[in-house]
Amino acid sequence: MNKLFSAILSLLISMCIALPAFGENRTITDMAGRKVEIPEKVERVICSGPGCLRYLTYLQGQNMIVGVDSIEHRKTRFDARPYAIANPQFKEMPLIGEFRGHDNPELILGLEPQPQVIFKTYKDMGYDPDELQAKTGIPVVCLSYASLAAKRDTIYKSLQLMAEVIGKQERAKALCDFIEGHITDLKNRTAAIPKDKRKTCYVGGIAQKGPHGFQSTEPAYPPFRFINAINVACPPEEKGKPLQHANVSKEQIVAWNPEIIFVDISTSQMGENAGSIYEIKTDPAYQSLDAVASGKVYTVLPYNWYSRNYGSIIADAYYAGKVLYPEKFKDIDPTAKAEAIYSFMVGTPVLDTMTQAFSVKGFKKLELN
Repeated sequence: MNKLFSAILSLLISMCIALPAFGENRTITDMAGRKVEIPEKVERVICSGPGCLRYLTYLQGQNMIVGVDSIEHRKTRFDARPYAIANPQFKEMPLIGEFRGHDNPELILGLEPQPQVIFKTYKDMGYDPDELQAKTGIPVVCLSYASLAAKRDTIYKSLQLMAEVIGKQERAKALCDFIEGHITDLKNRTAAIPKDKRKTCYVGGIAQKGPHGFQSTEPAYPPFRFINAINVACPPEEKGKPLQHANVSKEQIVAWNPEIIFVDISTSQMGENAGSIYEIKTDPAYQSLDAVASGKVYTVLPYNWYSRNYGSIIADAYYAGKVLYPEKFKDIDPTAKAEAIYSFMVGTPVLDTMTQAFSVKGFKKLELN
C-alpha cells in the first residue's frame, strides 16, 4: 500500500512540475533580430544601458524593476533625467552592474527576487547580450534607442516590443500617439512659413558623455527640425545622410552667424569659468556674432543625459518655436507645456526639481552683460 501511495505521489509531483511548462513561455524577436524565449507573464525585469529604464518608466512599468545600474546610485549635484527624478526609489535599489551596459552577472544572480527578463539598449555597449543571457540564464531582450527626428519608427517599435513583453500595449499606443501628436502639432504650426522667412539658428553646449562647450552641437537637432527652422550646422547637402553629434570650429560658427542662438544648460556643469555661457560672454569671436550683439541668445533644457531625453526634446521644440515664431506659438506657455509633457511621460511634473541645481535655467533669454 505504501509503495502504491509513493508511486502515485511521485506521479503527481512529476505532473505538477511538468504542467507549468506548457503555455507558460513564448518567443519574441527583439530589435537585434534575436529569437528570445520569455515567460508568458513578465512581472520582474531589469534594464541595462542608456535610456532603457527611461523606456520602462514611459510605459509605467517602473514598479517591475528589481535592480538598477550604477548611474541610478550616483550622487551628483546635477541630474537632468526626468524619469529618475520622478522615481527617487531607484537610488535605493540593488545594483546590477556599472552604467552604459557594463552588467555584472554575479550581482544579477544575487538579486532577490530574480528578474524574469533583462532589457538591454545599445547591444554593442558593455556586456554582450548573448553572453549575458548564457551566464545568467535570464532572457535578454535587445531594444533600440534612436533619434526622435530621424528614426522615430525605431523608437516606437522598441517601446511596442517592451510593452508586448510586460503587458503594457495600451500604454505604448497612448505614448506613441502622444509623441507623434506633439510633433505633428509643431510641424503644422510652422509648415506655412516661407523658406525665406525661416530663422537661422544654432544650438551649442550639447552634452555627449559629459558636458561640453559652445562648439558641441547636433546637426540633426530635433527641436529645430520639428519647427522647420534652419539649423546652420546642418548644411543642405547633408540632407538624407545620418547626422551625428559634432564639434564644429569656432571659425565656422562665426562664418555661419546664426540669427538666433540657443544654449543647452547642461554646459553649466563645467563651472562659472568654462562652458558655452562663459565662452559667449568672454570670447571676442563669439561677441562678434549678430545674435550675441542683439541679445538673441536663449537657453534650452538638456538634450542628452544618459542618452536622449525625449520629453525634454519636445518641450525644447515648443520653446524654440515660441522664440523664433511667437505668432505661431502665442497660445503656448513653454513651462506649462513642459510640465504637461513630463506629467504624461514620467508621471509627474519635474521641471523645477530638474533645473534647480543649474546656475542658468532653461527657457530664458540669456543675460550677456
